Amino acid sequence: MLDKLLVAAGIAVALWGVSCLLMVVFARRLPDGLLRQVAEFLPSCVTTARALRKHPEVPRSAKVAMLVAIVWVISPIDLLPEFLPVIGPLDDVVAVVLLLRFAARRVPRDVLLDAWPTDPRLLEKLLGSPRTP
Repeated sequence: MLDKLLVAAGIAVALWGVSCLLMVVFARRLPDGLLRQVAEFLPSCVTTARALRKHPEVPRSAKVAMLVAIVWVISPIDLLPEFLPVIGPLDDVVAVVLLLRFAARRVPRDVLLDAWPTDPRLLEKLLGSPRTP
């Protein structure tokens, strides 16, 4: 019985890994445009957060907002249950976008753009125009 369970778990993990690999391959083949930017957005956010984590010019409030965004996504508690089609993940998306926007507006624009690994057009749309002091 345990052997069958381990085999089933191994197959599930292998299928998950293959599907992730296929999504990466297909995302790379997307033509330039908004759809490609959206597909690259989450991996770019992760890369940027890792780069900014120990940067001296990033304020503590921005680091806390990035941590809250990560905890929000990982947390099993949701405002809207995940099994609801279309709107299930909506609370996660809205919360993460708002938290990332809050964090990104506190980081100096040049530092943020230097840490952003892909085309910055979608990031600039999310942030809006730079604020003047």
